[in-house]
Amino acid sequence: DVQLQASGGGLVQAGGSLTLSCVGSGFPFDDYVIGWFRQAPGKEREGVSCISMTGATTYYADSVKGRFTISRDNYNDIVYLQMNNLKLEDTAVYFCAADRGWRSCRPNEYTYWGYGTQVTVSS
Repeated sequence: DVQLQASGGGLVQAGGSLTLSCVGSGFPFDDYVIGWFRQAPGKEREGVSCISMTGATTYYADSVKGRFTISRDNYNDIVYLQMNNLKLEDTAVYFCAADRGWRSCRPNEYTYWGYGTQVTVSS
């Protein structure tokens, strides 16, 4: 079974930082693209950042470019999302998702999802 476990969320003041982790198990991790997505109350789920199987290719939503960094450790089957200079509008539940082969960073293109981790940014 493909399993994804996201962690690292929390409450942080605006301008602060958090690092999210997504641990994969039950599948050949380095064959899968991994993405981070978020969903705020009343809003649709959106792609935040995605990373290719080797980590050579990354995607960032315009709203997080320059502030978030995605990386992966294929030896330990983990993908990280380093989030700096957090803003109030970054408040959401963050999910990681996976699928085999490169694809765009749109939620409907990912089959396997983990449970989310809440990120709350306060003023």
